Amino acid sequence: MRFEGTSAYVATADLMLAVNAAIRLQRPLLIKGEPGTGKTMLAEQVAAALQLPLIEWHIKSTTKAQQGLYEYDAVNRLRDSQLGDPRVQDIANYIVPGVLWQAFEAAEPTVVLIDEIDKADIEFPNDLLRELDRMEFHCYELHRTVRAQHRPLVFITSNNEKELPDAFLRRCFFHYIKFPDRDTMQRIIDVHFPGLKKALLREALEVFFELRDIPGLKKKPSTSELLDWLKLLVAEDIPPEVLRSKDQKTSLPPLAGALLKNEQDVHLFERLIFMARQGR
Repeated sequence: MRFEGTSAYVATADLMLAVNAAIRLQRPLLIKGEPGTGKTMLAEQVAAALQLPLIEWHIKSTTKAQQGLYEYDAVNRLRDSQLGDPRVQDIANYIVPGVLWQAFEAAEPTVVLIDEIDKADIEFPNDLLRELDRMEFHCYELHRTVRAQHRPLVFITSNNEKELPDAFLRRCFFHYIKFPDRDTMQRIIDVHFPGLKKALLREALEVFFELRDIPGLKKKPSTSELLDWLKLLVAEDIPPEVLRSKDQKTSLPPLAGALLKNEQDVHLFERLIFMARQGR
């Protein structure tokens, strides 16, 4: 198996190298980067390119590692026993396989996405060390060990909200997705908006990167937000001249709500606009 990108996802050479290194080493690929840089989409595109099933596990603050293995539904079993349901005699009826169980018992290799692992409790990564390392776990209720028939290709994404344990990091191949430069960004936009007018693209990129360069922004606009903004510019038929106007630095960009996502950054931009007007 070798990943060489797809028509729907612009993968840089170093990103493709990281994916193929993880495949060769048979280790989870830990992907970090700014929100909106395509970390989650990478797993989807690799699965599509390699024609493998994708099994997704989106992590929340309440997610426990055990849920990725299996859950024992004791509440339903108690209810069924009160109703006299004969299913209660077999505990297997109340074992709910998790993402890793599904991947381990799949008839073919799979791609497993563990999305935003840093949202969970700090012990969450450590609780998965043995299972990801040995590709097996024990189900105590059924008195049997579940072993992987095929080692899945595991993608783990993180937004750096929490530091991950060193023992967990040692078991992963790591790659940080750098924010795209202008050339890469233009290639990404060409995938999503192949017929976009060059003048509009040029002016939009100028505004976008100038906005990202403003010091003090709490949340810099991401690739996904740029794509949303371009979609709105096209839908509203905003001409390039509006983005290129002399008042560009003394007014908010049109439809700026697609780029600036909190009041602190809007107020910062408004203060810069006020200062620019005062300096005229």
